[in-house]
Amino acid sequence: MTSILQVNTEILKQAQEQIRQDLKFALDAFSLPEPLKSAVYHAVMLGGKRVRPALCYATSHLKPNHPHYAAVRRAAVAVELIHCYSLAHDDLPCMDNDLIRRGQPTCHAAFGEDTALLAGDVLQSMAFEVLGSRLFDTQVAVDAKIVLKQMQILATSSSKMVAGQVLDIQAEGKHVDQAALENIHRNKTGALMQAAIMMAAVTVFEGTDQAIPKLREFGQAIGLAFQVQDDILDVISDTETLGKTAGKDEQVDKSTYPALMGLQGAKNYAQQLHDQAFQALAYFGDQARELNEISTFLLSRKN
Repeated sequence: MTSILQVNTEILKQAQEQIRQDLKFALDAFSLPEPLKSAVYHAVMLGGKRVRPALCYATSHLKPNHPHYAAVRRAAVAVELIHCYSLAHDDLPCMDNDLIRRGQPTCHAAFGEDTALLAGDVLQSMAFEVLGSRLFDTQVAVDAKIVLKQMQILATSSSKMVAGQVLDIQAEGKHVDQAALENIHRNKTGALMQAAIMMAAVTVFEGTDQAIPKLREFGQAIGLAFQVQDDILDVISDTETLGKTAGKDEQVDKSTYPALMGLQGAKNYAQQLHDQAFQALAYFGDQARELNEISTFLLSRKN
């Protein structure tokens, strides 16, 4: 079992600063009318953990100084734009009806439902525009085959995310079993986290490399663990710490891991999933230091 007493958050902080700069650079490249432009910046630039970009960068660092880092930076931006679009839509009154996100008014609370809906729509399109662009390119052109693979990965994961959201809504008030709950969250939460990992993986590893299934295994475990920890925090934390409404799962009678297996059982399961993630990373030895440290942080996080 991995100790979480000493967690190095410097790697995550560096990733947060890198993605903040790259997101701003990418958004500035688009010409959007008001109030859509302000709503998009509100949905994207208010901060957050930026876990998906951090996983994207750290995966690419398994092979330092490779020639396709521009494609990694674009992938990190694209996956975060998809994530932000999903949050803008998830907060809408027809979905979770939340008024707080990242400690600030949600997009629809600040700009109205119509603009928030359209902000989510355009963020989804922008993600793929960024992937297919020349943003961050240096003198080395990125192989078009890599870009196509990244687009396929992101499109598939985005579809799975939406399917997972549908299943999540359908499960409210039903208290589904563990198999059904995992099916929801491997899609709703896990698919996009795995996409962040795999979009970077295809820039540094061939498809036949044993690293690919190991990273897929890691992504599946860490993606599900992230959701289990989210469910736990919704129970034990407060709104100020979370930056979003605490206790919302219980209010809407949502199927969660603490509700299914008890709070301690959910904590044990989160640790079990993290152990599976660390086991998959063991294949890479010391090269996986960044991924290990991000994973350790995710288990110990408070929001």
